Amino acid sequence: MVKENVAGFHYELYKNCLVIYVTQDLDHHAVLSLRERSDKLIEAGDVKHVIFDFKDVGFMDSSGIGLLMGRYKKVMFLGGRAAVTSVGKAVDRIFKISGLYKIIEKYDTPGDAIKALEVKYEDYI
Repeated sequence: MVKENVAGFHYELYKNCLVIYVTQDLDHHAVLSLRERSDKLIEAGDVKHVIFDFKDVGFMDSSGIGLLMGRYKKVMFLGGRAAVTSVGKAVDRIFKISGLYKIIEKYDTPGDAIKALEVKYEDYI
C-alpha cells in the first residue's frame, strides 16, 4: 500500500484502487488541487478504481460534482469504477439530487469499497 499527503488530501493506493481521503469541504479552490493530483496518480499507475472518502466533508458545491464525474469518466475508460464512502447527510442529499448515485457506488467504508470493487473487477477479466 502506497500512502501520500498532498495539498491537504490523503491518498492511498491499494492494489488497483486509489483511495482519496477528502479532508476538507469540496469547493472550487479545494477541487483544483485535488483534480490535478488525482489525475496524475490515475494516469501514472495501475489504477482501475477510484474511491473518495467523505468522512471529513460537510459541504460540496457543483465543482465537487464535476470533480467526481471527471474521475468517474477517467476510470470508466480504464475498465474501472468509482465509489464514495462515509458520506454525511448534507453531501448525501447533493449526491441524490444530482443523480451521482446512478454512476458512482456508495459504501460505508473504504475497506468495503475496495473489497466490492476488486470482486467486480475480477468478474470482468
